Amino acid sequence: MSFVKEFWQFLKIRKKFWLLPIIIVLALFGGLIVLTQGSAVAPFIYTLF
Repeated sequence: MSFVKEFWQFLKIRKKFWLLPIIIVLALFGGLIVLTQGSAVAPFIYTLF
């Protein structure tokens, strides 16, 4: 959790709030790929890319 807290402080100090949606989308895609690895949904995920 210290990483998240430190990252939030970085965003506030540097005023780089535009990075937040990019990080969230990358985390969601990463989680989606990890969760669907080896399942029946995996072929449909790969067609998106």
